[in-house]
Amino acid sequence: MDMKNKKNKNDANAKESRKQMMLTENIMTLLPRMAIPTIMAQLITTIYNLVDTYFVSTLGTNATAAVGVNSSLERMITLIGSLIGAGACSYIARLLGSKEDERADRVLSTFFFIGLGLGFAFTVVGRLIIGDLVYWLGATEECAVYSMQYASYVLYAAPFMIGSFILNMCLRSEGSATYSMIGIGFGGVLNCFLDPLFIYTFGLGVAGASMATAISKTISFAILCWPYIRKNSLVNISIRKFRVVWHDVTEVVSIGSSSFFRSLLTVVASITINRVAGGYSTAALAALSIANRVMEFPFAFILGFGQGYQPVVGFNWGARAWKRVKDSFSIGCLMACIGSIVMGVIIFIFGKPIIHLFNSQADADVLQLGLLCVRLQCVGLVFHALSSQVNMFYAGIGNAKLALLANLARQGYCFYPVLIIAPMIWGVYGVAATQAIADMLSAFVIVPLFFHALKLIRQQEEGATQTQKV
Repeated sequence: MDMKNKKNKNDANAKESRKQMMLTENIMTLLPRMAIPTIMAQLITTIYNLVDTYFVSTLGTNATAAVGVNSSLERMITLIGSLIGAGACSYIARLLGSKEDERADRVLSTFFFIGLGLGFAFTVVGRLIIGDLVYWLGATEECAVYSMQYASYVLYAAPFMIGSFILNMCLRSEGSATYSMIGIGFGGVLNCFLDPLFIYTFGLGVAGASMATAISKTISFAILCWPYIRKNSLVNISIRKFRVVWHDVTEVVSIGSSSFFRSLLTVVASITINRVAGGYSTAALAALSIANRVMEFPFAFILGFGQGYQPVVGFNWGARAWKRVKDSFSIGCLMACIGSIVMGVIIFIFGKPIIHLFNSQADADVLQLGLLCVRLQCVGLVFHALSSQVNMFYAGIGNAKLALLANLARQGYCFYPVLIIAPMIWGVYGVAATQAIADMLSAFVIVPLFFHALKLIRQQEEGATQTQKV
């Protein structure tokens, strides 16, 4: 009995320590502590995506194109997770900051089980329409068979992918960024070993790569469930706490809609640009597939840093610690922009050998177009970084409208006009340049939103000072 009491006391102390970390630790050390594990998890995921592309590329250009097509399928699955996970993450961080722990338990329990249910529904529907689905995602006649092979097993893992996304984000909302990294990271590392085993040793080809991905995602989900099973987390999951409350639904969905539309626009943009590129040639589709995989490295840093710092903003906003909100926002934006510039320069310089690594057939068209796409996106990378940080700030404080406005810029109202106009002027090279041009145009929206965020924080600080004087 004494041992049990001691364990409960240690768990309580650990939970209180995580709360104090969010409220009192120096921002210069807290942001890296929260962001680095998240960045590492994103990078590991990116590495296994590149490993997928590398091993599948040895099967030919059509197989490489199929991987690019099915990356859109994976993003479609995580759409559900982003809607629920991002909204719940922001809401739970603010609830914990304002010491509403029981309410946080209810929110996570309810939306976790809703996410699993939606994942199972996605699996059933996806399997029923898999043939039409891959063509809709942008597959050409040449790569359609490979695309269906890859899609098969990924669809089976849909519930676990959605569940992992929700748990991963909610662990970060309570300051457990390192454990969330372990859960996501282990699955990514495992996938790197399973790919060659299933593709070559078992002779399963593209289907083997898909099977490896599905197994890895499922194991990541099991790892992320462990702290909730052991009751070591600040927020608890229980089917008994499942209760749909309209206010919770509106709060989670309104904030999650920002992440949802960002992911949705990413999927739609990917599908659209795949279809446009595929209209030129399968080589063009393969080139964009490789370029997008390469750019997932800096994107992983940008997204990981933003996801790491968002809970800090939300937690301190809920606790009304305005100076910490301001410091985390301004310092976070500075760190993200500097990091993106450094990575952009490195990838720009070494772009050719990187693209060549994933172009095993030595296709000159793939190399030329892929290199152009990568280098142009490196130029616009700093705007992507600032856009992500501004969006994460508004999502973190619960301002759904401005978070959505920031999200719609990069792959929404800045992207599609460019995708229409650029190919008319430069042909297939215009397709390769589309995302980079859109990134630069988004600055006209993001920069004013950045200064508005600083003004909003200043107003909260002034309001708190006046209240104290009264």
